[in-house]
Amino acid sequence: MASLNKVLLIGNLTRDPDVRVMSNGRPVCNFGLALNRSYKDSEGNRKEEVTFVDVECFGPRAEAVGRFFTKGRAIFVEGRLKLDQWESKEGEKRSALKVVLDNFEFVDSKQDSPASGRPAVSSENTPSPDKDPASEPKTPPSASAADPDLDEDVPF
Repeated sequence: MASLNKVLLIGNLTRDPDVRVMSNGRPVCNFGLALNRSYKDSEGNRKEEVTFVDVECFGPRAEAVGRFFTKGRAIFVEGRLKLDQWESKEGEKRSALKVVLDNFEFVDSKQDSPASGRPAVSSENTPSPDKDPASEPKTPPSASAADPDLDEDVPF
């Protein structure tokens, strides 16, 4: 019998990624993801629903998530569901469902990120005619090629 275990999610990190190194030297990263849903109930009232999901990733992707993402940043996650089961100290059987990340993509630019503390680029941020454009900070056009921390330089 055929089966499929595939998850596609877009959400915001609920905490900064926690990157650790396993005993075999392989990096592992854990983070929480908040998924927002807006809908109308049977009476026509707008409702908001948030689902929280734990995500785990390994290897170079774990290092990249830890380096480029912070709390509040949006991410697209492609992965699979995994059920962890264990027994508590009191002898109770426990379980948790999580997503194991296979791939990810940036949803926003670093500049748009709420965690970056910088506003998104929009027409509201353009200098007004009464301001001196020379007083506005400028980024040289070659900065993105020289700065390895920019999203565009991610090697995957």
